[in-house]
Amino acid sequence: MQATNSPTLIPLPSWLTVPNLPLNAGTIGAILYSGFYILLEPVAGTILLPMIIGWTAYSNHLTSTCPSSANTAGIAVEVVSWVAQFVGHGVYEGRAPALLDNLLQALVLAPFFVFMEFLFKLGYRPELQKRVNEAVEKEIKKFKSDKENGAIKNGKAN
Repeated sequence: MQATNSPTLIPLPSWLTVPNLPLNAGTIGAILYSGFYILLEPVAGTILLPMIIGWTAYSNHLTSTCPSSANTAGIAVEVVSWVAQFVGHGVYEGRAPALLDNLLQALVLAPFFVFMEFLFKLGYRPELQKRVNEAVEKEIKKFKSDKENGAIKNGKAN
């Protein structure tokens, strides 16, 4: 049963409404993310689709049944995660997170890259894994070379 106080951006007739998936910003974002991931890598994107939509439905359920505590917990997790990311990048990599280089890459592509790494561990498309690893190694060598040559200080190019 869908809660009636669920905020929607686009009101739909009840016969077209999916429980816990009102057309709000979160649901629209999940649909866009899923579609983009399917375009990037059809099989992996399709595998990820039910997870993204399921998480979205569960989030909508939580925010409609207990909005205060769900939003407080969500904000706390976001803040702790971002702080951990900046500390981790600063301490272990000695550079700023990719968020500061490319917002699209950091917010859209990085989560999919992590999922692809998981699939690679399960043996998914070894030829793609090889190409991705080669590209990553090339970027790491370039970064190290730039850092040694003084072109990068404090995680930023000079």
